[in-house]
Amino acid sequence: MEENIIGEKNNNVEILLNRNGSSSKKKIKNLIALSILLGGLFGGSIFVDVIQMINGGGVTPEKLSKSDVFRSAGKTWVGYSESIIKADVLTDDTCEECKPDEVLLWLRRIVPTILTRKIDQNSEEGKKIVSDFNIKTIPAFVFSKEIKETEFYQQASVLFEEKDGRLFLKAAEVGIPIGKYIQAPNIFDYDIRIGSDDAKVKIVEFSDFLSVSSQTFHLAVKKILAEYGNRIQYVFKQFPFELSLQSGNAALASECANDQKKFMEYADKLFESQSDWGMSEGLQKFKNYAKQKGLNAIEFDQCLDEQKFQDKIGKNIEDGKGFGVSETPVLFINQQFKNGIISYDDLKNAIESELAK
Repeated sequence: MEENIIGEKNNNVEILLNRNGSSSKKKIKNLIALSILLGGLFGGSIFVDVIQMINGGGVTPEKLSKSDVFRSAGKTWVGYSESIIKADVLTDDTCEECKPDEVLLWLRRIVPTILTRKIDQNSEEGKKIVSDFNIKTIPAFVFSKEIKETEFYQQASVLFEEKDGRLFLKAAEVGIPIGKYIQAPNIFDYDIRIGSDDAKVKIVEFSDFLSVSSQTFHLAVKKILAEYGNRIQYVFKQFPFELSLQSGNAALASECANDQKKFMEYADKLFESQSDWGMSEGLQKFKNYAKQKGLNAIEFDQCLDEQKFQDKIGKNIEDGKGFGVSETPVLFINQQFKNGIISYDDLKNAIESELAK
């Protein structure tokens, strides 16, 4: 009896196994997969390490924790503790000089965890970035907030402008080569202007009265103004040599002369007398020049003594630095950029080119 029952049970089991064989095999496979998954979760990287031993590749947290340099997939990988720093690089696909490759190579030496994305300045996204940060030159670089965690930022935070969690690097002030200007300097009501505000061609010069090159260019400017009249407007922006007190005083004196509508006459005197006042001290020579040029001496002396236009000159200097000005003269003919000694012929050709547009 008992043997019959056992026999029946065995038969039932056999029938059950035969009947549910396929589903049981699936369950077993699922259990094995689950075991592997749980093993991976609770056993760290042991399972992955086994696979590495078999395949000879792969990277695990354990492997990363043991070395800052390792070889994988035919490359050598270096580990850094710094965060990934995203950088949008604004450039122009049509401008050969705007390629940022050399600059990025330099940046990666300082901040090796930079992850870059190039954006054309003519795209909608590019135009928005230009507008958001009032970008004047390209290539331009806008970083994610993680840049603030770097030693580079700690040492050069004044060279960054922050907006909406992003930081714009003032590339021109850093000395990064300018590939292209995408806007000309703004002309403000307080700027020294000669010629019509409606002129088609605007010539903006950053100048220093102590600069020999600016002195040479001044002669070309006078000739051009006499020839073109109100068809052009000449804008003089002060950029005095910061290490020279007299250079700054000359700038102040010329502003006081401009206040009496005698800028060009006084500028002529300053440029032709560079060696005289440049080696002197104090303000007396500038006051003497004002008398020689027929200015109201009392008003001029008060203007100069009180440094009436110091703030205005400071704005000119900041404006120039934003365009990467480091020496004078620097010239913009509309959006054409020129620096160094510019001849009369070169200046005339540039003006004619702009008038023809």
